[in-house]
Parts: sequence; C-alpha cells; structure tokens
Amino acid sequence: MGCLHDGHISLVRRARRAVGRRGKVVVSIYVNPTQFAPNEDLARYPRNLPGDKRLCAQAGVDALFVPSDGQMYPQGFSTYVAEEKLSRTMEGAARPTHFRGVTTIVAKLFHIVLPNVAVFGAKDFQQAAIVQKMARDLDFPVKIVIAPTRREGDGLAMSSRNQYLTAAQRAQATILWRAIQQARASVARGPARAARLKEQLAKLIAMQPDARLDYIEFFDPETLAPAARAGKGTRLALAVFIGGTRLIDNASL
Repeated sequence: MGCLHDGHISLVRRARRAVGRRGKVVVSIYVNPTQFAPNEDLARYPRNLPGDKRLCAQAGVDALFVPSDGQMYPQGFSTYVAEEKLSRTMEGAARPTHFRGVTTIVAKLFHIVLPNVAVFGAKDFQQAAIVQKMARDLDFPVKIVIAPTRREGDGLAMSSRNQYLTAAQRAQATILWRAIQQARASVARGPARAARLKEQLAKLIAMQPDARLDYIEFFDPETLAPAARAGKGTRLALAVFIGGTRLIDNASL
C-alpha cells in the first residue's frame, strides 16, 4: 500500500530472483479503501509516492502500477471476492470486512497485471495464505511466493504503521517480538497448552503501559485452524495496540 520500506524492497528482490534479469518486475502501489473499516486509519495511512518511486527505481523495478480509486472502484461497483474459511479467525475475526477487500483488490490486480509470480510478505501470514487459497480455488495462473518477514535490529517487524509511534511507544513495540521469543523458549522445552501460553504472553504484554492486546493465536500453518497445544512447527500470531497504533506479527515456533 505504499510508503515503502526495506521490507517491501525485500519483496522486490525476491521477485527479481524469481523472474531473472530478463523478467519484468511490477510493483502495485494502492491504498485500498475496501480493506479498511470505517473507524480505521484510511485517511491518515502513510503515503509517500515520490519516495516510493525513488526506492523502486533504485531496486530495479521495471514498472509501477498506481491506479486511482475511480479506476479500481468505478461508480456502481458491486462485485466482491470473498474467501470463506481461512478468513474467519485472527485478522478476519478482529476486522470482519478486511479480507473481502484484500481478496477483491488482489484479484483485480492479478487480472490487470497478469503476473506469473506474485510475492507477499510473511508478516501478513494469514493474508498470504488466503491469497494462495484464492488463486488455487479460482484457477489464477500465478505462483504465490511468501517471503520472510523483515525486522528492525531490535526485532520489530517492519511496517509502514511504525511511523505512527512516538519514541516511547516505539520502545514498547518490541513487546510483540519479545512475546514470540518467550513462546519459542517455552515450546523448546516441550509442547504446551496453548491456553496457558496465551495467559503468560498476555501478562507479558500487559506490562507495557501503552500496550493493549487484541488477540494471540496459536494455529496450524497449513489450515490456520487454532491449535490446542503449541509445539515446534505451530505458528503464533498476535495483534497489539501500542497507543492508538495496531501492530501485528507472527512466527513459526
């Protein structure tokens, strides 16, 4: 959605490896209104198209696709794409209209750009899984590649929304990564009840004065089904408000 950072550029580099020097790498930049709820941050979402163009040029991007709202959602638009299984939990439960907007816009982008390969980041793991499912179910002739999450030196997952944070909040935001590390340490000693681990992580997060937990979930990375017990290979996802900024992260245990 623009306001690019090194996490996004790592996706560009992964796309280049996939298509080779002679292939064409296209970056779409579009802040998609249908994936925001009315009370979310669409109006103030960070935008920096001149900076995005500069970064893409430096990264060797061949083309930018930067459509307008009128082009993507012309007057009278009323057709949507909805995945109805993987989108029920986690982000789908917390933001009920979110994934319908994501799958609709990605389907439209696929039809317009006609890519052979599309690269998505693992930071939005559920989103990437849903896009994979959509492409498979609807016979899109595109290979979905999921690239690793890029992190700052202190472990915070790179995100355009990080710039909302004050200096004090930025220091507290590392609690998401610390929660992941604590869960990994627990699982390294052996499988554990997911409910018990959630309680422990919730207490850890609550120690930060500006942190408010949205959800913690342990789940199967293939089906996204909640896991009653967490062990090696289980995936953890969490969403935490730091002040007014909602951050998400996930990792394999």
